[in-house]
Amino acid sequence: MEQIIECNNLTHYYGKRLIYENLSFTVPKGRILGLLGKNGTGKTTTINILSGYLKPRSGECRIFGQEIQTMAPALRRNIGLLIEGHVQYQFMTITQIEKFYAAFYPGQWKKEAYYELMNKLKVAPGQRISRMSCGQRSQVALGLILAQNPELLVLDDFSLGLDPGYRRLFVDYLRDYARSEGKTVFLTSHIIQDMERLVDDCIIMDYGRILIQKPVKELLDTFTRYTFKISSPDKLPHDPSLYSTAAIRDSAETYSFENEEHIKQILQEQSIPYTDFKSEKMNLEDVFIGLTGKY
Repeated sequence: MEQIIECNNLTHYYGKRLIYENLSFTVPKGRILGLLGKNGTGKTTTINILSGYLKPRSGECRIFGQEIQTMAPALRRNIGLLIEGHVQYQFMTITQIEKFYAAFYPGQWKKEAYYELMNKLKVAPGQRISRMSCGQRSQVALGLILAQNPELLVLDDFSLGLDPGYRRLFVDYLRDYARSEGKTVFLTSHIIQDMERLVDDCIIMDYGRILIQKPVKELLDTFTRYTFKISSPDKLPHDPSLYSTAAIRDSAETYSFENEEHIKQILQEQSIPYTDFKSEKMNLEDVFIGLTGKY
């Protein structure tokens, strides 16, 4: 399978503070990949490296087979970039800004993709961007990227400022657009429910490393929360296969990719008496918390 993004052994510091070390991942052509992580784990740093704005301390980032730092401008036009909904020239109207940007992409521009999204958002063609809400402005920026018709979309916090209804509308629109047009998408969002509806694959980052990279369906099917009653909250199971094990009073929980029999065996081997053992499949937000911890 053709890899659109290939990042190998990325290491970066801000001053003396290590963001991550030897970070490696790939994004195949035609897939929608979501990057999840708590604040400060390096999501925006990764976006800035992918865009070429930031050079990592070491390692390489290749897009379309070329190193991003030295990529030819003609090839770079195939990358559409949205950084936290930023849109310039806010004195312009919806129509004016579309015509302005179209001039930079002769033979490539698809204005119908832009106006279709604007119609769904119910914004008038003559409305000035400066008088729009933060969420509407972020979608103007995204509409301009869709009209650019790039092969790769890199979107940082793509649903910034949108209320639940508009978020749902936009997530469904972006998913259908990317799949019907065969686009590759790399994105981040703080709203994990949106990611579950949208992405094919996800990377979950912890501080300094990737915890997991899997298709979302496989992750939801194989990661499980286990709950059980114990006599003492001070005696909890410890094993490399367990994540975020904790207890409040006599109620304990742990998360794992292993099956129920494996967890019960760990409890037995570590002489931890238990009752009321239960297993539960989860949504993506609960999976994220299970892998990274609540705090």
